[in-house]
Amino acid sequence: MSVSVVKQSFTIGGIQTTIFKTSRAPDGSVAVVFLLHGRQGSAEDVVSFAASLLQKEKDVPKSRGLYVVTLDHRNHGGRTVEVRANNTWQEKNELHAMDMYSIQVGTARDITFLCDFLPTYLFPHDECKVDAWGVVGISLGGHSSWLALSQDPRITVGIPIIGCPDYLELMKYRANESGVSLEAPYMPVSFFKLIKSVDPASKEYASITAANPFLGKKILVLSGEKDPLVPWVASEKFVDRLEVGDGSKRVFLQKGVGHKCTEEMVSEACSFIEAELLN
Repeated sequence: MSVSVVKQSFTIGGIQTTIFKTSRAPDGSVAVVFLLHGRQGSAEDVVSFAASLLQKEKDVPKSRGLYVVTLDHRNHGGRTVEVRANNTWQEKNELHAMDMYSIQVGTARDITFLCDFLPTYLFPHDECKVDAWGVVGISLGGHSSWLALSQDPRITVGIPIIGCPDYLELMKYRANESGVSLEAPYMPVSFFKLIKSVDPASKEYASITAANPFLGKKILVLSGEKDPLVPWVASEKFVDRLEVGDGSKRVFLQKGVGHKCTEEMVSEACSFIEAELLN
């Protein structure tokens, strides 16, 4: 019997979610991977990526099932309230730093919320269980992926694509490029305090103690060497020092590539999901 990709939609707490899976019935357990789109995009942008991830399950005769979940970021797609709030400083949005961070932090919290509720929607008769969670995100979705990895212990596999784990480093770069200062009204003191309390770079990420939320996690970092929007220099120190203990960390910095999720990055992500969640 041929295996095809099917989709299922739920509205969970007001969040429109689409679940992509294969037509093959799971055998006991499934892994759920959230797939997040970029800034000024929508969940529709990653449909083909979802199909690519599921191709790996189709290629593995006996494996844990894989469900790929897409949703719009806050203030994106069907959740859009104010278009201007998705703009940068150079695009005439004075509140860019707070607007972008609130979206990525909010979306990471949406993921935790969905981890709580999705199993009850997917398996109303408890006929199967979710025994692994992952997150893959592009650009803005990459930022949210880092946050979700640092905040929810259930999410053990993460693939940030052209995203950054250190918001202050990213804002320093953008402020310089945009000719603004890292002070009020662009960056209020209260906002600095918020970043210091929730950002992945504020955690004990280089430690081998229980205070490090990344220990045991499996992380693939995908970035473009020539990215002018989310430059590798903003992430490099964090990624180099990141300690995952008995987990795994792999970095693919694609030479000559700017702010783009390439076919090579998609291929790397698919292989990583296959290795870490399906086998």
